Amino acid sequence: MNSPALPRLALTAGEPAGVGPELLVRLAATSLAANFVAITDRDLLERAAARCGITIRLIDDDGESADARPQGNLRVRHIPLAAAETPGRPDPHNAQHVLATLTEAAQGCVDGRYAAVVTAPLQKSSINEAGIPFSGHTEFFAAHSHADVVMMLASPELRVALATTHLPLQAVSAAIDAVSLERTLRIVHDELRIKFGFAEPHIAVLGLNPHAGENGHLGREEIDTIIPVLEALRQQGMQLLGPLPADTAFIPAQRKHYDAVLAMYHDQALPVLKSEAFDRTVNLTLGLPFIRTSVDHGTALDLAGSGRADPSSLIAAARMALELVARRHQAAQP
Repeated sequence: MNSPALPRLALTAGEPAGVGPELLVRLAATSLAANFVAITDRDLLERAAARCGITIRLIDDDGESADARPQGNLRVRHIPLAAAETPGRPDPHNAQHVLATLTEAAQGCVDGRYAAVVTAPLQKSSINEAGIPFSGHTEFFAAHSHADVVMMLASPELRVALATTHLPLQAVSAAIDAVSLERTLRIVHDELRIKFGFAEPHIAVLGLNPHAGENGHLGREEIDTIIPVLEALRQQGMQLLGPLPADTAFIPAQRKHYDAVLAMYHDQALPVLKSEAFDRTVNLTLGLPFIRTSVDHGTALDLAGSGRADPSSLIAAARMALELVARRHQAAQP
């Protein structure tokens, strides 16, 4: 009996001058059962492997399936750099290279050539310095797919989705309106069912203000926007808690009541998650027509080139991508 084909996971290396290329070769050196395809410059990976003291075998990707991957083997979809990398010093000349890798990964997933994409960290500032407006992976994949998306970070113990992502704090309140909040909650609810297998997801929704506004004394966003949306969606059958004060929402007594949290802004909840499980936390983009996972950290320019970057988060991202692919395949079985 033939073994089933391994899932083809697209890997993007992110910022060439960051730790991403080193993380990719360390991932390839694991025994994870996946047909990894690195979408980046082949020579960049060779140099990264040398810095890490790792022996890898790079194979030009032919698009074919495989039922096994010898440890250290890594298929490559070669997209050349514009300029050779200097570890720790991002070069805006390579911005188009980075965007080309993301485009290939996203389109390859849409076309069915890859089962999922796993992304290493990139340097937003370097792309913007090249004159290309860019706010992050999440927004890029959303625009490419013409999809409404939600950023979620997940560890084995906690899942946190965001109502807003990379916004200045002063812009957050205006960005949370009834339409966007309802859309976000519907995406989170549907993806918890489809991707994570919760038949009836329970979602804790945080208030925007301290003490969830304290009945309007500390802000009216809860009264004017958040509570009406939650009440309307509860009438449609969603299991929603809140709005909860953020300072007590993560205590053990609360956690047992929900499957995921919706936070109103980036730094409201992510410090809790990352302080508990930084090396086991995965960034996911919900709402895309394909599976995308990523590390939960940045380019670590101070470590780039040293060969000492910890691959734990990228390994966790690859593991979660494989779990989601398997669940999707199981759900599709008659």
